[in-house]
Amino acid sequence: MIYGVYIVSKSGGLIFHHDHSVPRIETEKTFSFPLDLKLDFSKKCISVIFGQRDGIYVGHHLIAVNGISVNSGALEDGRNVKEMLENEENYPVNLRFCRPRMTTNEKIFLASMFYPLFAIASQLSPEPKSSGIEILEADTFKLHCFQTLTGVKFMVVAEPIQTGVEILLKKIYELYSDYALKNPFYSLEQPLRCELFDTNLQQLLDSFEKTGITNI
Repeated sequence: MIYGVYIVSKSGGLIFHHDHSVPRIETEKTFSFPLDLKLDFSKKCISVIFGQRDGIYVGHHLIAVNGISVNSGALEDGRNVKEMLENEENYPVNLRFCRPRMTTNEKIFLASMFYPLFAIASQLSPEPKSSGIEILEADTFKLHCFQTLTGVKFMVVAEPIQTGVEILLKKIYELYSDYALKNPFYSLEQPLRCELFDTNLQQLLDSFEKTGITNI
């Protein structure tokens, strides 16, 4: 499974990002009164702002109460979530939370953080002209990076067991060359907004996940 694709410019700015198959991570727990999580009810999405336990963390959104979906501070049956959770008679109560997807600003911040890490890795290498970080491995994902001669970095976040990502990265670079670099009006530092690139990238990722590296 491919989770996402990111393109970072030579100066470290995020110029493209695409969420492909990001899993929705949910956690469901039963709580007694009083609720030992502090929730923010001031926005459309009710979120945790203090206290965390059993996989529920600050920033997670409340999406269901006793199996009933939450929408803009109210349950599907019309009851107010805040009033319900403040009433001891409604306990014990089963709450389901989910981790929100990253915003564009958060992705821009993470891209800017990866840029100096890549440079540090290149300088730490005992061999000259190091390629920098090619694979960053964690328990639940691998980040694969390919840097072009112009300094543009292509990154794919995938499952740890996913193979052939190095070939996929070069295929994405070919799409970038065909639909971005050959456009006389495109600048290397500006965000990549190209419908043909988006469409062909989606087809490439779908084909890669279904048939593997032999047919992309």
